[in-house]
Amino acid sequence: MINKILFKYYFFPVIIKDFKFNFCHFNDYSDSVVLLKIPLVVYHRHLNVFPKKQLVKDIILNNIEEVETSAVISFSSKDKEKKSKINTRLDSSEIKSDLKKNKIKSKKKYRNKIKLDSKDILLEQNFVQEDDHLDLDLIKSLKLSKSKKKYKIEKKYDYANNQVNLQDKLSSKQIILNKHLTIKKLSDKLCIPEAAIITWLFLQGISVTINQVVDLTIANKVAEHYNFHVIDSENIGVSYDEKKTNINQFLPEVLHQSFQRPPIVTIFGHVDHGKTTLLDSILKTNFVSKEVGGITQAIKSYEVDFEYLNIKEKIVFIDTPGHKAFTNMRLRGAEVTDIALLVVAADDGLKQQTIESINYILKRRIPYIVVINKIDKIDLNLDNVKQQLTEYNIVDKAWGGESTIIEVSALKSLNINLLLSAICDLAKTQNLQANTLSYAQGDVLDSYLDKKTGTVVTLVIKDGTLKIGDIIVSGNLFGRVKNIVSNDGIKLSEALPSAVVNVWGFSVNPKAGWKFNVVSNEKTAKNIVSHNQEIYKDSLSISNILNTRVTFRNYQEEKSIKIINIILKADTQGSIEAVINSFANISQKKVQINIISANCGFISSNDLEFAVASKSIILGFNVGISSSLSQKVKKLGIIVSLFNIIYALLDYIQNYMLSFVDPEFDQQLIGKAKVQTVFKINKGLVAGCLVSYGKLKKGSQISIYHNQDLVHKGLIDSLKRLKDDVNEVLEGNECGVMCSSYKSWRSCDIIEAYELIEKAKVL
Repeated sequence: MINKILFKYYFFPVIIKDFKFNFCHFNDYSDSVVLLKIPLVVYHRHLNVFPKKQLVKDIILNNIEEVETSAVISFSSKDKEKKSKINTRLDSSEIKSDLKKNKIKSKKKYRNKIKLDSKDILLEQNFVQEDDHLDLDLIKSLKLSKSKKKYKIEKKYDYANNQVNLQDKLSSKQIILNKHLTIKKLSDKLCIPEAAIITWLFLQGISVTINQVVDLTIANKVAEHYNFHVIDSENIGVSYDEKKTNINQFLPEVLHQSFQRPPIVTIFGHVDHGKTTLLDSILKTNFVSKEVGGITQAIKSYEVDFEYLNIKEKIVFIDTPGHKAFTNMRLRGAEVTDIALLVVAADDGLKQQTIESINYILKRRIPYIVVINKIDKIDLNLDNVKQQLTEYNIVDKAWGGESTIIEVSALKSLNINLLLSAICDLAKTQNLQANTLSYAQGDVLDSYLDKKTGTVVTLVIKDGTLKIGDIIVSGNLFGRVKNIVSNDGIKLSEALPSAVVNVWGFSVNPKAGWKFNVVSNEKTAKNIVSHNQEIYKDSLSISNILNTRVTFRNYQEEKSIKIINIILKADTQGSIEAVINSFANISQKKVQINIISANCGFISSNDLEFAVASKSIILGFNVGISSSLSQKVKKLGIIVSLFNIIYALLDYIQNYMLSFVDPEFDQQLIGKAKVQTVFKINKGLVAGCLVSYGKLKKGSQISIYHNQDLVHKGLIDSLKRLKDDVNEVLEGNECGVMCSSYKSWRSCDIIEAYELIEKAKVL
């Protein structure tokens, strides 16, 4: 179809299907349009070279293939008075004869007429002088109609491209496998059909389905079978995190205005070492009494104003949980902080989470201050704590080192001002600068689902100013800021650098630990999301670490592992991470946890229906359930358990898993007997025995040996002393033993009797 654009120029390009022709239009004649047999470049936009008028005429007369006369087009008021047919009056008699022949053809091609509508562009400019310029960028090229033939060509082309991409992937023969994954995802990574992988595993004695998760051992074996080289993700030149955060190409340049921003101080330490009590002493609050179970179970932020050198300074504190389950929360605290406070109890010294925090601090080279707490207690040896710290190259300045160690009592508020002054001193040396005129950027600290307001995201602003109405992007999600609330519950119109705020605007919870950026418009946001789509496509789903998985050990041991399906509901994403990490630390050799759903928010009716369909139990952490749904739970017979303390939840799930473990017994030798004679009765053969050690007991397990060879294992079904049935016969006495499963008694056989003692169940 001819492109719906006409120009009053001598030459202009027109695309018909997939071919490009040069058309020519003459002012001298009545709007005639001719098609050149051989495409010829007459006008070059960059060189601005045009041929002379007579030369163009000569070229056309020798180069005409077909003349379109099927359209009536008016270019001026004078042209509107013309008749509906176009009269061609070229000088050549050959052209006139061709026009007559094509007149009938043009009528048949009525549907292919050049028609103009309101969307078409009509450019009127007489091209007479050689100086005139034509900007071809102004030409509007319309979409071509898709014919079946063209569709088939494009389809073949796409298929060819896919085959090329497939060959490129196969030729690389390198792959990164760093987590459990399904057969389908493994197939996508290897570019090998799922059926081929399933068949090969079946031949190895492993039966799997397309959606079943396999462990790294099996995934590596499959990759090696198809000649892939499995490489370590740590050996790659560009890290995964660098790829995630590389969105500067989308962000515009902004004005710069630096100012000293408040320091972000994160408090680290072991459980019950006094972190929250220290914050209470600084803020003059009583958060400790409000904490369920007496431990911190969420990452929280606070702001404090402190007068330092007659100037009021602001300090932002972030409190992290000390329980081992909240590893990811402590890690996020280390990633966003400017200064770390390492709290160590004077009466307890360095513990597991203290050492973990030291590793975070030293690995990231975070400026830090060590706070030795609880110095008000008696019989303390503070030098022992300092000596433990030296094992990690943390040496007090008083001992000739470079580390600042401050001894405080959070309970009695001793040396609190000294600690705050040390924080301000250290912050000044860091020269923490921020640009208030730039778009806000920072980190997602946590996120949760509020029943009234929807998705709420806790953000740490590292630079720029966040305002209501800003378009914010995180990972493969974006939204518009609808509300900003401070940690005190105060609504704000904007938030400055170092602020920790709750933001409404996302439709889906972004993952805790992601970066965020504010962009200028929605188009830029969509570009960033599109750029990150492949990188973050699996990030919103829960980790496969606890999903039903297949291992080589399962098949080698030929054991059927029992599976517990769990629907997990929690208050925040940080809580979900903590619970899943804790579950992962529970041994699952005998019973396996299968997390089929993990979401923020209260327990809903959909959760109950899902639990019935999947035969799951529902665990709630820091969430509730309505009274109407509680009645429904009883009718449906679903197990719903709610917890607000992490270790209570862990104790429950371990005991629940133990109930699925089959009992195991130890055999304890209780007696031996020697067969003296064998006689036959109506019920079968009886072994007449003499008990030589211990006792024989009815129902006990026995092992029968002949010439020191084990010939049978069974139970004592009947035990007689003289003519009486008895339950046991002691050492030195004769008795008759009947075992219904053994009929080959012989003289001099040895009987060993065992009592089964049930072992304590373990996972």
